[in-house]
Amino acid sequence: MTQTASTVSAKKSTQKKLTGLPKDALVSLHVGVNAVWFGVALAMMLMAVANLKTTNGDELYAVNAMVKLLDDFVVIPMAIASVLTGTLLCWLTVWGFFKFYWVITKWIATTVLITFGTFWLGPWTNSMTAIADIERVKALTNPLFMFDIHGVIIGGAIQVICLFAIIAISIIKPWGRRNVSKTAN
Repeated sequence: MTQTASTVSAKKSTQKKLTGLPKDALVSLHVGVNAVWFGVALAMMLMAVANLKTTNGDELYAVNAMVKLLDDFVVIPMAIASVLTGTLLCWLTVWGFFKFYWVITKWIATTVLITFGTFWLGPWTNSMTAIADIERVKALTNPLFMFDIHGVIIGGAIQVICLFAIIAISIIKPWGRRNVSKTAN
């Protein structure tokens, strides 16, 4: 028995979507996860800024080690949780994956942030921590350490601004539904 596109579409449109308290709980979890990601990213950036003024090598290493620890055990899990809860919201609610501009914008921004964190912010954090571990206060005269810490500060500031924007978009939902014509094949 074969199904036509119209019968498949009819089945999809009659599937029960998440509403009420379960939907609100999932939205709250999603926004909460992003708020934790935002807060920890802000703290990490501020710790890196404060670390530029330290005169104690052990303190320099300890703060960098804490930034790395927060990245590994809070930021990365929160980024993953953000994608998982966002996927569930798209799948289980009327919002869908591509029906609304604000959802598409959040997907693009989150993908860019995770890519940037994976290939740049994370490695810079790991590198500056390793250098501070070996060189202690002398790391502040190491050009690679200074490049890495400035990358973490600037990249961290960009990440914080983008995360704030993503949270605001989650709450405000500023753009409407896409105009997509449905054609039956």
